[in-house]
Amino acid sequence: MCLSVPAKIAKILPNDMATVSIDGISLEISIALIDELEVGDCVLVHVGYALAKIDPTEAKRTLELLQELGSAGERRS
Repeated sequence: MCLSVPAKIAKILPNDMATVSIDGISLEISIALIDELEVGDCVLVHVGYALAKIDPTEAKRTLELLQELGSAGERRS
């Protein structure tokens, strides 16, 4: 199973790269697979590549669900 995580584009870099923010953590990723991204856009990231541009509301909700799953796992331990 593969998991992609929502991220917000913080800075467009040369060579089809960008800095993104994932829940407050900065990461450099490739944006070569998506055309016409701008700072502030939300994307799904998997293994260092932006796979798709997504709606900011969808990105926020997905991050909230991932946080809920993480919290549930911590309670079971």
